[in-house]
Amino acid sequence: MATERQRAIDRAMRATTPRIPYLDAETVRSAARSRHLRTVGPDQAFWLAAIAHIRHSYTDYDQLRDEGYDRDAALYFILDAINDVLDRWGSTRRLDSYPEAESEDGAPQPSVRSLGA
Repeated sequence: MATERQRAIDRAMRATTPRIPYLDAETVRSAARSRHLRTVGPDQAFWLAAIAHIRHSYTDYDQLRDEGYDRDAALYFILDAINDVLDRWGSTRRLDSYPEAESEDGAPQPSVRSLGA
């Protein structure tokens, strides 16, 4: 039986990325439910988990970091690739940029633009 938070994360996923593939959905859902994202709301937990999953699974982010690019430079180079995946997933949001601000755990706080708003 799912908790209210788990149901809220599922609703956020269906509303934000209706065409997310099943295997990606399971990975993102699991990450969004993790302990370190419990301090944020379910919508934001889903979004942060989805962006992190895309960043590491669908872009050259890790390779760029291994080549010596700093975090901000690597994120700059992969922004379009992240948005391409979001488009394939039917996302209602896009990533506009990665501002300098970071969360308390050091994770980048992506700026978003809602589509259709």
